[in-house]
Amino acid sequence: MSPGVWGMLILLSVVWGGTFFFQEIAVRELPVFTIVAVRVMIAAAILMALVWFSGERLPREWKIWRALFLLALINNVIPFCLIVWGQKEIASGLASILNATTPIFTVLVAHFATTDEKITGAKTIGVLAGFVGVAIVLGIDLLEGIGTAVIAQLAVLGAALAYGFGAIFGRQFRGMGLSANTTATGQLIASCGVLIPMAILIDAPWSLPAPRIDTIAALVGLGSVSTALAYYLYFRILEKAGATNLVLVTFLIPVSALALGIFGLGEILLVQHVIGLIFIGVGLAAIDGRLSLRK
Repeated sequence: MSPGVWGMLILLSVVWGGTFFFQEIAVRELPVFTIVAVRVMIAAAILMALVWFSGERLPREWKIWRALFLLALINNVIPFCLIVWGQKEIASGLASILNATTPIFTVLVAHFATTDEKITGAKTIGVLAGFVGVAIVLGIDLLEGIGTAVIAQLAVLGAALAYGFGAIFGRQFRGMGLSANTTATGQLIASCGVLIPMAILIDAPWSLPAPRIDTIAALVGLGSVSTALAYYLYFRILEKAGATNLVLVTFLIPVSALALGIFGLGEILLVQHVIGLIFIGVGLAAIDGRLSLRK
């Protein structure tokens, strides 16, 4: 990869790592559906403007929008809500480590849901190493019984599983004539259609106390930087460097999220989290093929 692509990759890891940082600030004052609804509203507005300025058009066929709504549920609504709910009980850095298992779940989903992405020996080793890492991260909390913290961690793992299903389901949009930008934008618009009514009916946001400035700033950063800009960088890297190199961002996101959590929020990183992250990293490297390519 060129230095420019490496720069975009590192920036994407910081941008996506910032998701957990911004959400950790927002959950102190706001309920889950309000946070996620504002996130997708801001991101959808920005990406709609980008699509308009680029001369592209959003789809008009109901068949495509029906698929986009399903993708929105799997890839935005469910995982976004699960992670935000989980971060009410666990630190942002820990949430990012658990979310790094997304490629591991994607491999498992692909094996059972597709005919052309069956699991291999290297991928099996990667999956096993990844789940050992998850077990280490859960560690003592799991041994002490299923408490709120463990349920919150399982919720973040559930989000990673949902992302795995979303990655496989999203493959069909290649054959629908949609560009990456219009797919991302349509997905976020559909997410708004689901999350805004949920926030209104469940959270009644007008009855909530006015949030502080730092909470408002976190919401703006979450929607504009960690969602809209992240999607833009994601597809730019995919276009220039391919999916294999793009997977590298999965290794970098927990690092940036942990750094933001420790230095920005005063979170504490436990030894078991570091060991678990190492196992998950080894698993991702095995799945991606980078370990087998080393001489």
